[in-house]
Amino acid sequence: MTSLHSTPSTIKQRVIFLVLDGVELLDLAGPAQVFSEADSLGAPYSQHFCANTPGVRSAQGLFLGQLEPLPPSVFGADLVMIAGVALDRLNQPLLDSDTRRWLINAHANGAQIASICTGAAVLGEAGLLDGRRCTTHWVMVEALQQRYPMARVVDGVLYVSDRGIVTSAGVASGIDMALSLVEQQNGPHLAAEVARHLVLYLRRNGSQPQQSVYLEYRNHLHPGVHQVQTWLAEHATESVSLAKLAHIAHMSVRSFSRAFKEATGLTPVQYHQRLRLEVAAMLLQNSDLSIEAIATQCGFDDSRHFRRLWRRHFEVSPSVTRKQQTKSPAA
Repeated sequence: MTSLHSTPSTIKQRVIFLVLDGVELLDLAGPAQVFSEADSLGAPYSQHFCANTPGVRSAQGLFLGQLEPLPPSVFGADLVMIAGVALDRLNQPLLDSDTRRWLINAHANGAQIASICTGAAVLGEAGLLDGRRCTTHWVMVEALQQRYPMARVVDGVLYVSDRGIVTSAGVASGIDMALSLVEQQNGPHLAAEVARHLVLYLRRNGSQPQQSVYLEYRNHLHPGVHQVQTWLAEHATESVSLAKLAHIAHMSVRSFSRAFKEATGLTPVQYHQRLRLEVAAMLLQNSDLSIEAIATQCGFDDSRHFRRLWRRHFEVSPSVTRKQQTKSPAA
């Protein structure tokens, strides 16, 4: 494992978790499991769990000891993750002066900073939400806006990225955000492989509501259909025939088509299109590619077909969706 105080030329990217007293265990463990799994599959990550004190007690009562000290230097290649804390902690300062200064310096040095759930309040306390779009758990969206009026708090999304600061909503959405970060740095194939190993069948993107419609499509017990869904999630942008999918499911084409529709409520073609739209949604939010380039990269025959499907599913054009994602919401 790489050293916490290694230089920016270190092969593995440092993922530095800022662990605060009252930390929510799933906020910490969920993203950590994603990066750990990605590292085991070949992605270059080195995780470090740090605090300004050797130990803290979690919101669930578990004591976490032998935490690493905050690294004296944070570089632009580093990723700083801030796990949420119990809601009752929000009535008092969350950061001591040294930790606040460390976090501000980490951002000033170019490190990407991400928060899970109530961790957004930590960023607000450090002044890092001023003028930025952000989100948090739905139960404290209004309170976050009132507490930090210069922030632009967005409701009803899983995570928001704005100029090097990424914030996520409640608890499990931190896993979605971590998968998104893995995907941006290592590509959709590795992210899909991480999700498959963690039995997270498809990553939800930041523009979706705080629940995943795709999970409904996996809420069945047909092993052949599950196998095809897993394969499609890893090959979403590729062209594929019904015969190929039926072969993966070890079924005839006719039996497979009927079983897939009964299990998911969608035809295999419709499901494949939904997966491609998911990839397109990520590209719309996280790239400067043209609509035509996105259509091609997602495997659509032409941009007109892609636009028609997008409008049919989202009731607006992909261009309008991109504008909605980038405009600042009203405070």
